[in-house]
Amino acid sequence: MTDDAPLHGDLSVRVRVDPATLEWQASPSGGVARKRFHRVGPAEAGQVTSLVRYAPGSRFPSHPHPDGEEILVLEGVFSDHRGDWPAGSWLASPEGFEHAPASAPGCLLFVKLRQYPGARPRRAFVAEPEASWPAGPDGFRRLALLDDPAFPERIHLEAWTAGQRAARSDPGGLELFVVQGAVRVDGERLPRHGWLRLPPGDPGVLLEAEEASRLWCKVGGVAGLAAA
Repeated sequence: MTDDAPLHGDLSVRVRVDPATLEWQASPSGGVARKRFHRVGPAEAGQVTSLVRYAPGSRFPSHPHPDGEEILVLEGVFSDHRGDWPAGSWLASPEGFEHAPASAPGCLLFVKLRQYPGARPRRAFVAEPEASWPAGPDGFRRLALLDDPAFPERIHLEAWTAGQRAARSDPGGLELFVVQGAVRVDGERLPRHGWLRLPPGDPGVLLEAEEASRLWCKVGGVAGLAAA
């Protein structure tokens, strides 16, 4: 596969990525590396889902984000003109946004580029402790990140207790990222920082938490991704 070839760009198939199987790749900015789970389009200007690592003191020059950007801070502190954002922060910015990100102590991020287009709300906040998240009738605590009927997808964080089991599916497809802990997907282990994508129409999976875990979930959004 060349650097310009699609990476998991076929949205009709199920994809499961263990980050331990990927090598860190340098970015155009020194000190910033990434593990890309999904990329469609040019190497530095395509639609991307990735794990991004900032070394202490690293920074990017100011740049725009066509079709928006979504960031979940996993470790350390991420900074831009909006402030300093510690682990647990979620930042989402629609198209037209521009910033010059940096990290003084270093940080680890889950990043989605060109997947938050249009007039979606601009949000930046630090998630409250899981104990304060609303509990649903199915026993899971969830923190809504994007839940607006004007848009096809819904994004939330979900807290799992050890041994908790549940089926997950959606007609419009589903993405899961393991923020903390580890889960089993139909019996196969998806470790911390692992990523799962189910295509539209997938019959779904059975998840079981190996330990207390936190998942980032995007429901119904795969159908809207633009394959190159």
